[in-house]
Parts: sequence; C-alpha cells; structure tokens
Amino acid sequence: MRKIIAALFMTLDGVVEAPGSGDTSLLEHRGWSERFMTPEIGGLIFSQMSASDTMLLGRKTYQEFAAYWPTVPADDPFGQSMNNQAKVVVSTTLDKAEWKNSTLIKDNVVEEISRLKQQPGQTISIVGSPTLTRSLLPYGLIDELQLVVCPIVLGVGKRLFPDGTQKQPLTLIDAKTFSSGVVILSYRAEKNE
Repeated sequence: MRKIIAALFMTLDGVVEAPGSGDTSLLEHRGWSERFMTPEIGGLIFSQMSASDTMLLGRKTYQEFAAYWPTVPADDPFGQSMNNQAKVVVSTTLDKAEWKNSTLIKDNVVEEISRLKQQPGQTISIVGSPTLTRSLLPYGLIDELQLVVCPIVLGVGKRLFPDGTQKQPLTLIDAKTFSSGVVILSYRAEKNE
C-alpha cells in the first residue's frame, strides 16, 4: 500500500497560511518561511519530492500551484518535478483540473483516496493543503504528518488545527533541527476512534 505524507510549513503559533509568496490575505506576512530556508532543508524537500510520484492537493493550493509552476523555466528542477508529477486535486467546486497530469476527485473523497493508496506507485505527497490534511487525518489516510516549524510567531493567519478541531492522536517518529532554527517534526497519524 502506498503511503500518504502531508508536509506543511508552520509558525510557532500554528499558522500554515502564506509560507511562500502565493495568494493570501496575509499580504504583509507573505513568504514568512523563506528567510529560514537553507540548502540542507531545500535538499531534503527535493529528495522527498523525488520519492513521490503523486501530489494530492486541495483546491486552493492546486489553483495557486497551477498558476505558478507551469511558468517557471524548463531547467528548474523543482518546476520539472511539480509539472511532470501526477496531481490529484480534491474539490467539490472545480469543474476540471487542467494542469498537466491532473485529475479531479469531487465525490466520495475517503473512498477515492483509499483506492488511490491501493494503486501501485511511490509515496503520495500532500504539500500545503491544510484543510485537506485536517479532513483526512481522522480517517487514518495520512501515514505521516511532517511539520516544518519555523522560529517565528505571526499572531494572525489560518492555523492547521483551529479551535474546535477534533482530537487527533499523533506519535512522534522523527525530529530534525537545522541551523536556521527550523525543526522538522514527523508524526505518525493514528486513526481516530
């Protein structure tokens, strides 16, 4: 069975919105993670991308990525990976997914993703997409949750686990620290009973 690994950049106060320069309501805070990136972190992210052959994305992240990645130079290794990898977008509002190698899941999300995990292939990665990540955790569909925690507090923005989120057991399986102050915490998500 294929594994699903969800990876998100997060502030110390739990904000996952606008870590890069994409569309956001946090205009003055946009790109907050970029100052903490190092070649070592970039290499780790690229190696994880290389171990995955499918991206699972929520609508908003999909639309932001689809607007940006097809425009990067052809010799950009991240761009090549993003553009050539299979992409599965979960959305009840999109009518079609036009970015290269994209398919759309509109209904029966849990069943469709369970079926996707049964297909042959490499790891399935969720990049960003906090709403999708949060919605799949209670079903035991996410095998690993990787939080790239940056040493910054924003005090505003969408959090991965806002107030009222259902209790979710997690088990720490790895922790890595970096010279920029970033800590990558990897958790195994337990099926919520």
